[in-house]
Amino acid sequence: MPSAPVQKSTRKSDSGSLENVGIYQDFDKKSKALGGDTTDNSEYDKLWEGSTPIPASRTRRKFTIDSFVFHKVLGKGSFGKVLLAELKGKNEFFAIKALKKDVVLIDDDVECTMVEKRVLALAWENPFLTHLYCTFQTKDHLFFVMEFLNGGDLMFHIQDKGRFDLYRATFYGAEVVCGLQFLHSKGIIYRDLKLDNVMLDKEGHIKIADFGMCKENVVGENRASTFCGTPDYIAPEILQGLKYTFSVDWWSFGVLLYEMLIGQSPFHGDDEDELFESIRVDTPHYPRWITKESKDLLEKLFERDPTKRLGITGNIKEHSFFKTINWTALEKREVETPFKPKVKSASDYNNFDREFLSEKARLSYSDKNLIESMDQSAFAGFSFINPKFEQILAK
Repeated sequence: MPSAPVQKSTRKSDSGSLENVGIYQDFDKKSKALGGDTTDNSEYDKLWEGSTPIPASRTRRKFTIDSFVFHKVLGKGSFGKVLLAELKGKNEFFAIKALKKDVVLIDDDVECTMVEKRVLALAWENPFLTHLYCTFQTKDHLFFVMEFLNGGDLMFHIQDKGRFDLYRATFYGAEVVCGLQFLHSKGIIYRDLKLDNVMLDKEGHIKIADFGMCKENVVGENRASTFCGTPDYIAPEILQGLKYTFSVDWWSFGVLLYEMLIGQSPFHGDDEDELFESIRVDTPHYPRWITKESKDLLEKLFERDPTKRLGITGNIKEHSFFKTINWTALEKREVETPFKPKVKSASDYNNFDREFLSEKARLSYSDKNLIESMDQSAFAGFSFINPKFEQILAK
């Protein structure tokens, strides 16, 4: 892959304003950093309504900034940062996404943040989604404590390789299919599938990350209409301003697969308008050396009629492109990975962008006047602790 700058995810709200939306590696949408908050969290710390209630007889541990040591910056954007953090006294490492409340409020992104928390909490049910241990908040930050996926993202690895061999692309594609189908089964459109948002764990299995752009409750006749996504990956029905459903994720999956197999984007333009025109009308170039199954699958994913696109119609798992995949074993993570990332320890950060790693691992500062005047009730119900996290603490 050419080392072009990472494209930002974009969301245009119903009011028509454009925003930059965050991603794990280079996210511009949700993050905050260390301002050294020592505020007592109790007034902000309500257990998320949707989680398993914890019996009153057990005292639930409260988390604060002081529970963690921050080692490195893994990603960064206008909202704040993703930091490599260690839970004090436990030798356990996490990726903490820290969002600035003032930026979240100014950009009218409270609901996106709550959606991200709900989807992350649900992700424990599937092995191909990034898992959340807990969320907590201080007066000026929101924190997501997530598993640290130290294998890096697929953009990092494809820039090293140029493209992936057929089996490696097939394997990653198959695991992504499992993650997407899980989200869809829960009525969630992901809307931001791209190389940067597909992480590898230390074994080399994929994990979809960053759920800040998800649309929930897509059931029955419910549809989405928001203009959002990363330009290269946006489906034509979104560009046409049509209401849409899970079809947009299968189009983005086609772009992801094309990039993994061929090492470049299927659609091109010198600017965004030209790129969008290409997405609406162009037929991608298929090199002669790709297999007929690869070409057939990509053509079925780049079907411009969303009702006829593979994933919406037919059974994508039965396509001949995936003939080497044992789906039963794959879904249990029993298939050996084609590539094992170079990972020396649980805290190894060498599969991340040097640009961020060189920065000091601390939280960014908030607008104190804004923080003092903001309505904190907007963030009620943000805090949540996963029962699995309590098992780590009990060690």
